[in-house]
Amino acid sequence: MVNADIEIETLAEFDQVVARGSLSGYRIQSVNLLERTFALLAADTSAAVFLGCAMEPDASAKVRADGALVYPPVPDLPFNPYRGLLYTADELFTGLADGYEATPDAQAYAWFQETKADGDVFSSMLRSIHDDAVSDALDEHLSGARVVGVMGGHAMERGGTEYRGAAELGRCLARSGLTVATGGGPGAMEAANLGAYLAPAPDSALAEALELLAKAPSFTPSVSDWARAAFAVRERWAAGGDSVGIPTWFYGHEPPNAFAGHIAKYFANATREDGLLARSTAGVVFLPGAAGTVQEIFDNATPNYYASRGEPTPMVLVGRHHWTEHLPAWPLLRALARGRGMESRIALVDSVAEVPEALAAMGRAQ
Repeated sequence: MVNADIEIETLAEFDQVVARGSLSGYRIQSVNLLERTFALLAADTSAAVFLGCAMEPDASAKVRADGALVYPPVPDLPFNPYRGLLYTADELFTGLADGYEATPDAQAYAWFQETKADGDVFSSMLRSIHDDAVSDALDEHLSGARVVGVMGGHAMERGGTEYRGAAELGRCLARSGLTVATGGGPGAMEAANLGAYLAPAPDSALAEALELLAKAPSFTPSVSDWARAAFAVRERWAAGGDSVGIPTWFYGHEPPNAFAGHIAKYFANATREDGLLARSTAGVVFLPGAAGTVQEIFDNATPNYYASRGEPTPMVLVGRHHWTEHLPAWPLLRALARGRGMESRIALVDSVAEVPEALAAMGRAQ
């Protein structure tokens, strides 16, 4: 069996496998097995690994006696370190009616703030296990997908022309068959996820959605109002398209946006940054941003420069004035690329309307 075949992440998968009589060698990941005691008592569980699976005491004793490894659930945590699937916005924003502070997302950030500098190896271990589980789930979700990353700042407000442009870009990329991946936060990131979410809807839906969202243009001063406006859009167009958001609790003041269909949220920002860029195999688009976006440009440029991930991936910087005058990252990027394999895989364009053709041209040049 290959690794993907031995992971059981849902109760339905558990029932399907246990019906064959053996769980030997499987990894059962965060599945509630309190009502599967008889199945566990009857099945061969030798060499199995149970990660955060709730079990009755007699079932737990039996599988341990079989030689299985059992990592029990950790009580009183606002997150599941052993989770087998990516987050959804509905999950992270559960309880939003009572205010953002009541949601699992806010509670996980509060836990992180309390423990990130306490020197407790148990807390750091839980964060590491969680982030590794999320990476595993992300790889499984994106297997075979052509992923394009869209990077940009969190300060871009709803209702502006730049936000609309980023949303139109996300919609265009999604309609072309690409999976849009962003940093999963507000601003340009939300706009690109919004565009992908509305890709199956008529073109007119975007203008209507922008009007609804403009009632809460920023996540400050109220994350609750900002998030509720997003869920109002989702309620209006319930059958949204999929995209990926990869945010972090390291930037706790930036909540995740509600338009990414699947959310890979991390505690470690370095793991999140590298993972987002490494998985953007069809290219990365850099919208105008500040320090974080500049960092992402050169985080992506380094493996392209050394070809450490194979063929360089396309990089498109949007906003000629922004990237040559305001924050002149383009001249340095072009100097780095000169004479390297990445030289034909970088482009600077004036507007988001030029991005699809730039990506396509660099794809043809590969």
